[in-house]
Amino acid sequence: MRVFRYVVADVFTDTPLAGNPVAVFTDARGLSGEEMQRLARELNLSESVFVLPAEAGGHARIRIFTPGIEMQFAGHPTLGTAFVLAAPMQLIEIRLETGAGIVPVVLEREGPRIVFGRMAQPIPSWEPYEEEEALLRAVGVERSELPVELYDNGAQHVYVTLASEDVVAGLRPNLGLLGLPEALGVNCFAGSGLRWKTRMFGLGGIPEDPATGSAAGPLAVHLGRHGKIGFGEEIEISQGAEIGRPSTLFARVEGTGDEIERVEVGGSAVTVAHGEFRLRT
Repeated sequence: MRVFRYVVADVFTDTPLAGNPVAVFTDARGLSGEEMQRLARELNLSESVFVLPAEAGGHARIRIFTPGIEMQFAGHPTLGTAFVLAAPMQLIEIRLETGAGIVPVVLEREGPRIVFGRMAQPIPSWEPYEEEEALLRAVGVERSELPVELYDNGAQHVYVTLASEDVVAGLRPNLGLLGLPEALGVNCFAGSGLRWKTRMFGLGGIPEDPATGSAAGPLAVHLGRHGKIGFGEEIEISQGAEIGRPSTLFARVEGTGDEIERVEVGGSAVTVAHGEFRLRT
């Protein structure tokens, strides 16, 4: 038998059974890519992470799978893995190799316990979303308050700006009308100042995600580019309440509307379970 141990952490929360859960297989040597995908499907979380030896100067290399596809980058799996791996290594910064490059995560501690982490995400590209009218119909709204744009930081996200948080909370989208690719997330949000509410649908075949770290950074870029926040300001994002997994994410962008210099996303995480899979050789 081959034994593969994993840890489950709830991410973007400090409360067990809230936030977004991720399974972290702390030593995935000996697993094929196909087996990783099957294990992610077995656990059926938004994402599962498989830790491998570093190859490009980081502390570890990670592969990230939804139940349906492999992701080049995802936010809550990266942050959750940082909490899981850095605790026994006693690190204040851990550098994780993803398919979109090395992502450093700076960690804050209270005594031996990690209480907060902040990752420097890949800087996204953006472009107008070509299927805006069809998307708005599928979401069930008439218009977006800001341009509907597609961002790519290793994950792809499109953003629809709504008039109020109540409108966001009341959404019942029918994205099946669009036949969207599994690698694309639809983010619907509202708010003002430094506090925003968002819901994310569709990425990786998940109907709704409790907390989407890969979308939080581009959301801050989107708000900064369109003059809703100042560059350098940190926003607080709430997500997941509608599916019983309340989450809190923090995001900050440095630069200008023409040139983004740094994108940071932070939050807490808490370990809630350990387990193992026994697979025949």
